[in-house]
Amino acid sequence: MKILVLNSGSSSIKFQLFKMESEESICRGIIEQIGEELGHVKFEYAGKSIKKEVKIPSHQDGTEILESLLIDNGVIKSFDEIGAVGHRVVHGGEYFSEPIVIDKDVIRKIEEISPLAPLHNPVNLMGIRAILSLSPKTRQVAVFDTAFHQTIPKHAYTYALPYSFYRENFVRRYGFHGTSHYYVSKMGAKILGESLENCNFITLHLGNGASACAVKNGKSVDTSMGLTPLEGLVMGTRSGDVDPAIIFYLSRELGLNIKELDSILNKKSGLKGICGTNDLREIQTRVEEGDELAKLALEIFCYRIKKYIGSYFAVLGSVDAIIFTGGIGEHSNIVREKVCKNLKETFGIEIDPEKNSQNESLINSSGSKVKLLVIPTNEELEIAKQTFRMVR
Repeated sequence: MKILVLNSGSSSIKFQLFKMESEESICRGIIEQIGEELGHVKFEYAGKSIKKEVKIPSHQDGTEILESLLIDNGVIKSFDEIGAVGHRVVHGGEYFSEPIVIDKDVIRKIEEISPLAPLHNPVNLMGIRAILSLSPKTRQVAVFDTAFHQTIPKHAYTYALPYSFYRENFVRRYGFHGTSHYYVSKMGAKILGESLENCNFITLHLGNGASACAVKNGKSVDTSMGLTPLEGLVMGTRSGDVDPAIIFYLSRELGLNIKELDSILNKKSGLKGICGTNDLREIQTRVEEGDELAKLALEIFCYRIKKYIGSYFAVLGSVDAIIFTGGIGEHSNIVREKVCKNLKETFGIEIDPEKNSQNESLINSSGSKVKLLVIPTNEELEIAKQTFRMVR
C-alpha cells in the first residue's frame, strides 16, 4: 500500500509518499509560497530533483499540482493508487490521544479546538479539505502532535491557575513534537534491545523548535512545551520559560500591546533575540571567532536543556538513555558536549568525546551509567506507519 503524508502549513504543503510493505520513501517534495505572487515547487524522485515556479492561489491548487507531479513523473497512474493520506495535525486537545480516520465529526472537533493552535489547525484542515475535494473516496487519517503526551498525569499537565480556566477554556499542558518523541523512543528501545514498555528515556528534540520529554515505561509523563509551543527550552526564535510578569512590565514600560508581545516572544526571542541569528551553525562559527553574544546564546541554550535533564531525572527516578534528535540534536556535537558536561558525579552521565565528534549513534563512554543516543527523527515515516495501521 502507498501512503501519502502531508504536512500543511499556512503557505506550504510538504509531502512524502511511502511504500509501506518496505517502509520505503518513494518521493518527497514541498509546494510553498501558496497564495503569493509566485509559488515554488520542489519534487525529488528516483534521484532526480525537479524545481519550478508557478502561481499557486490556494491549498486546493497545491494538491492538484501534487497530483500532477505524481502522475506526470510516473510515480502513480492515478490518485486511486494512494491507499490513504496521513496528515500531521498540530493540536488534538483532549479529544485525540490516538491517530484517527477522518470523517465529518473529526473535522468538526479539529475546528472546535483550533483556538488552541490558531496558526496551525486551520491550515491543517485546508490540506484535509483539499484532498477531500480532489479525491473524496481516499481515506484520510489525522496524526496529532499532541497525542503522545496524552498520558501525562493530571498533576503534571494542570497549571496553578483558577481551575475554571482548565474546565471551561481547556488551559493545560499539551506538549508538542509528540510524533518525534514517540518515534525516537521506539528506536532507542530497539537499539538497547528492550521493549519500549521497559524503558525510561529523556528525549531531546532540538531544532529551531525544541522540546524535552520524560518517557517512563514507554509513555510520556512530562514534556517541556505547554499549552502552546512557546514554553520550555530556549529555541531558535522562541523565548521558552520566562517570568510571566515580564509581559506586564514590558507593556507598562514600553507601551507594547498583546500582538507585539506575542510576536516578540515567538519570533524575535530565543537564540535570535540574544545574538541576532537563530542559525546554530552561524552561532558556532561566531563563537570560534570570539563573539561574546553568540557564546552567551549557546551557553543559555545548553544550560536550559541541562536543567530539564535534571528535573526529569527526578520525575523518572531512573533513566536508561538520553536521546538527542532534531537538526541540532543530530548534528551539533558541541551542544551535546555542553549539555552532558559535569553530569557524571550526580547522574552517571559521561560522553565519549571521539564518538560524539563523529556523530555516532551511541556516544556515551564505556563507564557511563546512562546511554547517550543520537537518533535521526523521521516524523513522516511515523505518520505513515500510524496511518497504515489505522486503515489496514
